[in-house]
Amino acid sequence: MPDFRQGSMIATLHMLGEEGFPKIERELIDLRRRHRTTVVIPALFSDFARPAMKQILRVLEEVEFIQQIVIALGGTSASEFQAAKAEVKNHPLSVTLLWMDNPRLRKLLKKIQDADLYLGPDGKGKSCWTSFGFVLAQGRTQVIALHDSDIKTYSKEMLARLIYPVVNPNLTFLFSKGYYARFTTKLHGRVTRLFIAPLFHALETVVGAHPFLRYLNAFRYPLAGEFALDVDLVRVIRFPGDWGLEVTTLYEIYRNIAEKRICQVEIARQYDHKHQALSPKDSGTGLHKMVLDISLNILKNLSAEGIVLSWGLLKTLQKTYRKSAEDIIANYHADAMINGLTFDRHEEESYVDTFTRALITASERFLRDPVGPRMLPNWNRITSAYPDFLAQLLEIVSADNDREAV
Repeated sequence: MPDFRQGSMIATLHMLGEEGFPKIERELIDLRRRHRTTVVIPALFSDFARPAMKQILRVLEEVEFIQQIVIALGGTSASEFQAAKAEVKNHPLSVTLLWMDNPRLRKLLKKIQDADLYLGPDGKGKSCWTSFGFVLAQGRTQVIALHDSDIKTYSKEMLARLIYPVVNPNLTFLFSKGYYARFTTKLHGRVTRLFIAPLFHALETVVGAHPFLRYLNAFRYPLAGEFALDVDLVRVIRFPGDWGLEVTTLYEIYRNIAEKRICQVEIARQYDHKHQALSPKDSGTGLHKMVLDISLNILKNLSAEGIVLSWGLLKTLQKTYRKSAEDIIANYHADAMINGLTFDRHEEESYVDTFTRALITASERFLRDPVGPRMLPNWNRITSAYPDFLAQLLEIVSADNDREAV
């Protein structure tokens, strides 16, 4: 029997049958003039040579219910940018490449830095933030969808289900978060399974009941990189510049809109993308870095909600997290066995060891600096400080793409 259980905090939109997609695709096509949708994809130039990105661009050739694709290219030279332009030149949809390393764009962004408005290091958060600013500058989009460039199982249905709750005016959602099962011959989603889920359980044990914790626990896949939102939300929410993008976006949504305007939607029965290395001895790369950044952002968000995170509480949290994670491994082992999947108990324990070290490091950093890491400013603040900033951004990106700024 398909699972269609609803939680108490946010709506969960399930994938219950095989016949729903043609109907919602027709509806989205009918709605496209009134609810224009832009898809934002942060990427590197090297992604264009990978099968996942090629598949995504091929699938998008057949999509009739979106108007525009914005690909934010980071770490890209001038010659690589020209090569990327050639890759998308004949795409049937409007494809805009946002070249993050354009000297003119860097100079424009430096104005923000010089005014002590933090923009953080180069990376996914900054690329997404700049892309959203470009979409605002155009003034033609009602809904923005964001997803990564490494999705191996990408499909039209995945995108349609992600944007449908926000595009359809008969529904009242302003934010839609994707979720899915991540497995092949083994269970994936290591950070969600072995860090986020047991950490949230440990937080409820140590901190007690709290509305923000109940909200986070309502999401089946808090770290999913796919979400869609009403463009007006982009003006008011802030973004981090590190691996905390997904979980901190959930916090910003929690701060700014009512829970009844938020949903999560099952966008695929099975999902696969590029898998990060663990990097157990290097906290600056891989899953080790990811969990460290996520931990810092979660602790900062909890503190902002009035939860007092003392040294003693954080030490207790570390121990409680580890116990919860070790206990949950047994459940995943049973789940893998009954489904005939490969399961390496030692490997799973190794992940928990590294994630525990990351949580300890994050706790120490938080106690030294409870306010950090800083957030990128929201776009309302940028346009207040620099009223012509969006117009300049639009002109730079349009010139890169050989278009007139309109």
